[in-house]
Amino acid sequence: MLTALFMLIAAPVALSAQNPKYRTTQSDFGGTGLLQTPTARMAPEGDISFNATRVDPYSRYSISAQPLPWLEGTIRYTSVSNRRYGAESFSGDQSFKDKGIDAKVRLLKESYWYPQVAFGMRDLGGTGLFSSEYFVANKRVYNFDFSLGLAWGYIGNRGGIDNPLGLLNDKFDTRGEVTTDVSQAGGTRTNSYFRGPLGVFGGIEYQSPWEKLRFKVELDGNDYKSEPQGNDQPQEYPVNFGALYRLSDGIDLTAAWERGNTAMFGITLHTNLKAGSMPQKVLDPAPEARKPLPTGVSGNAIDWSNVSQRLRSNAGIEVQEISLHGDEVIVTGEQKMFRDSAKGLGRAARVLDNSLGEGSYNWYTLVYSSRGMPISQTSINAEKLREYERNEIDRQALRRATANAIPAVLDDDIVYTGELDKTDFSTNLGYTQNVGGPDNFLLYQFLLRFDGAYYFERNKWLHGSLGVNLLNNYDQFEYDAPSNLPRVRTDIRQYMTTSDVQLSHLQYTQTKQLDRDLYGMAYAGLFESMYGGVGGELLYRPYDANWALGVDANWVKQRDYDQRFGFRDYSTLTGHVTGYLQTGFYNILAKGSVGRYLAGDYGGTLDLSRRFNNGVSIGGWATLTNVSKEEYGEGSFDKGIYVSFPFDAFFVRSTTSTGTIAWNPLTRDGGARLNRYYQLYNFTSDRDLDHFNDGFGSITE
Repeated sequence: MLTALFMLIAAPVALSAQNPKYRTTQSDFGGTGLLQTPTARMAPEGDISFNATRVDPYSRYSISAQPLPWLEGTIRYTSVSNRRYGAESFSGDQSFKDKGIDAKVRLLKESYWYPQVAFGMRDLGGTGLFSSEYFVANKRVYNFDFSLGLAWGYIGNRGGIDNPLGLLNDKFDTRGEVTTDVSQAGGTRTNSYFRGPLGVFGGIEYQSPWEKLRFKVELDGNDYKSEPQGNDQPQEYPVNFGALYRLSDGIDLTAAWERGNTAMFGITLHTNLKAGSMPQKVLDPAPEARKPLPTGVSGNAIDWSNVSQRLRSNAGIEVQEISLHGDEVIVTGEQKMFRDSAKGLGRAARVLDNSLGEGSYNWYTLVYSSRGMPISQTSINAEKLREYERNEIDRQALRRATANAIPAVLDDDIVYTGELDKTDFSTNLGYTQNVGGPDNFLLYQFLLRFDGAYYFERNKWLHGSLGVNLLNNYDQFEYDAPSNLPRVRTDIRQYMTTSDVQLSHLQYTQTKQLDRDLYGMAYAGLFESMYGGVGGELLYRPYDANWALGVDANWVKQRDYDQRFGFRDYSTLTGHVTGYLQTGFYNILAKGSVGRYLAGDYGGTLDLSRRFNNGVSIGGWATLTNVSKEEYGEGSFDKGIYVSFPFDAFFVRSTTSTGTIAWNPLTRDGGARLNRYYQLYNFTSDRDLDHFNDGFGSITE
């Protein structure tokens, strides 16, 4: 029906994908849409937006992301200003907060004749105060973008169309009641999906001749007579009007008149994780200028200490050893500067060329080591690199002259051994948060953090992290939600407020390559702010394979609240078997773990993350254990999303450091995992040849 209707207006079109001025905008709820209603549009792949809107009595704060071209996800907090969070004894002046997760999938991509069609679900789990399922279609005609949809639930509360699924079973004629009992939040509501009558919604978005200004008109499918918590709102007429002003490339401002009697204001901050440009690395040293190449120099006549220093300062390689094997120079070390190892390889080749000349050594090999473990090696033909720089061969020919392999064990002539730098210190800011609780919507802590490490050997080290409290409002955290499990995480307030000086990490770690594809790690100490103990990990990771298998086992004891050296009575065994799979589907890494969690519950965690070529990853996880929803409490099961990013996305100097921002809607005891500081999978990332290939274009930078 929707397809046929849109085909009638399929005049010459200007598709959004063909003109950047038709970029998508966000709805009041977050996610691409008009005002109260969603559309079938999808943001550009990699887009992420932060949205805030206010239309009385609702304030909504959401994050919407486009991890795949055809998949959109949104997480949202809704504050209901005229309802309390709960009993006055613990909610105080806090307004009611509802957490929601939305998903939308594109079913049909717009073409000249056909509209774009999508299916979506709002408020997938939890109390389902605003839950809805819908189909929607969009068609662009010049500067007008038309949308039309059908919805069950909140978006279609006006109803008017009998549910066709009722022909299959009359249970589809009635939609289940929503609940305000937060102890049930986070679960699924199979008694509600696709049930009840359907309502029509839709609208028009008009891009004005002034590129910064856009207008929206929509038919609201909700009549506001069935609002959650008996909070019905008067509606003068079902048409909403709005205007969006593009303040800058990353900021949108929206104003609207909704329900015929209420003003709405909103702001959206957005960026693109995939296409975001890196700042120019103005503080990086330029690659060594090529010098006229003399006839090959004998290895015995070279100042290898000087070569090592230049490899560190210009190519980012902390040299552990340099050896000679026939016409090959082998440099073993760890990349400390460049995220793209190909860039370090190209720079290292120039340094060696300028030192060795032409003729004696035809191959340069870098053996990449991580924490004293050889991970991979890359060899490049020196003459082919020179030819590439002279534009005599193309990049494909140079790639064929570059070999990646498992580190070989050769009878080498070692000409240089680097000294171990035994100490490493840094200072940075730390931040923790808790969002959406009854005491305060945002609880936070800022720390001045001192990190230090002492290396006994390259594969044996002691690392510590000391935080000094700078700013903290966790003293407002008074409501410790009831727990039917050992309090393995929900004592977070005590850990944040007992002491202003917190030793969050002090751990001795030792690593070893046990076989060609097998790596091991053992550790003991204070693992994180809440737990210390002993543990170990094994990882089997074949070279250039798309999979790996790991197992970790840990005996841990709960630390005292002051985060110093004392311990509480609670102790447990925890550990998991984890499988890793590079799916080859949009660079998605799938991680599945099964094992025992901190509260003694058994179950599994699925973690899916999408990695973009610029090094940014976006992902999410969900954990299900043998703990029932009633035992778990609010949230029903552990879940969250995160964004991992390389720090050189923000700095004007290259660095291999990365950071992660995670959002976990609730801190509960079920499905709680030990936060291990180090992971063998991360240490062995150079075994993934895709990382090298992604950055091969930077080999002459």
